[in-house]
Amino acid sequence: MRTGSIHGAGPSGRTGPPAIDLSGRSRPGETVIRSVLFLSAITSVAITIGILIALIEPVVHFFGQVPFGEFFATEGTYAVLPLVAGTLMSTFIALLVAVPLGLGAAMYLSEYASRRSRKVLKPTVELLAGIPSVVYGFFALSFVTPTLLQDILSLDVNFTNVLAAGLVLGVMVIPTIASLAEDAMSAVPHALRQGSLAMGANRMQTTLRVVFPAALSGIAAAVVLGLSRAIGETMIVALAAGAQKNLTWDPREGMQTMTGFIAQTAGGENPVGSTSYNALFAVGLLLFLITLVINIVSIALVRRFRQVY
Repeated sequence: MRTGSIHGAGPSGRTGPPAIDLSGRSRPGETVIRSVLFLSAITSVAITIGILIALIEPVVHFFGQVPFGEFFATEGTYAVLPLVAGTLMSTFIALLVAVPLGLGAAMYLSEYASRRSRKVLKPTVELLAGIPSVVYGFFALSFVTPTLLQDILSLDVNFTNVLAAGLVLGVMVIPTIASLAEDAMSAVPHALRQGSLAMGANRMQTTLRVVFPAALSGIAAAVVLGLSRAIGETMIVALAAGAQKNLTWDPREGMQTMTGFIAQTAGGENPVGSTSYNALFAVGLLLFLITLVINIVSIALVRRFRQVY
């Protein structure tokens, strides 16, 4: 008895599905697509290397005129430690605001909100990321400091202070953490939720003890990305944090950050090639290295806590 072939005509004379090429040879279209994707990846790496090369030459000239000890000092014209302290303090305050609110929003959108509510709330949260940072900076100057901190909370703060800059910076980072964390939590299989509920756990217990640990790698990546976003922000801290180097632990005072210093130095008042001009490249390289370390830590965290289902 004749049987139909999957590559030819069957008993009824109908043609079967086309033959599948299992030889491993790539089609011309696949080769072009692979080449374009490879070029995109190489371009990203080349741009990063180009930025690093552009920073190195001015930094070499800078340290040829300014000793390392004068650069990594607490006081002085080229002291960088007050800038690092201002950057870390504003970032820490921002994370105190963004992490609880961002993860709380992610939990609600992923586990509690209805489909209709999610369609409205998630784009609204992500809309915060589209507001220009200069608008956030003026918001800190015109509302957060005079109205929220001075009038409502009755705090004795300077007109420019790290506290206001950190609070507004945290609001700006919320959509980054909320959106990425919600995506990670939504990717957790529903079978895990159903199993937890079948064992008698309520929705909150399921969220905190099952969904959250299962999505921990994505949540960690979201927090670290928000951290990198906060460290690299310029306009908010340049407007609201202050323009004077000040090494202090009091967030009510003004402190200049690394990005604020770069923005001020690159404003055109320093001649190109001068020591003060090359100082911005030294600070930029240090900021680049700090961001690189953060990214390396984030990759290690993601690999450490990644769970595949």
